[in-house]
Amino acid sequence: MIDEKLLQILVCPKDQTALNLADGPLLAKVNRAIADGKVRNLGGQAVTEMLQGGLIREDGALLYPVVEDIPVLLVDEAISMDQIPSSP
Repeated sequence: MIDEKLLQILVCPKDQTALNLADGPLLAKVNRAIADGKVRNLGGQAVTEMLQGGLIREDGALLYPVVEDIPVLLVDEAISMDQIPSSP
């Protein structure tokens, strides 16, 4: 789990937009898309590992993975949410 004080200061490295913890339903949708082979990160690599956590940009456009409780705040590792189906 990410410390609340740390979460308050984390921002998107691309545009400094605030980040929030992704909730369970959002992670489930992303993981379904990953399982279906439909997700690529901004670096163009297929995302094959299921997410245990994530930080979603305040505008909902990008999701940064959290691996072993460590946020991966690299722009190339971010997942564009426009490739995730909006239905549950």
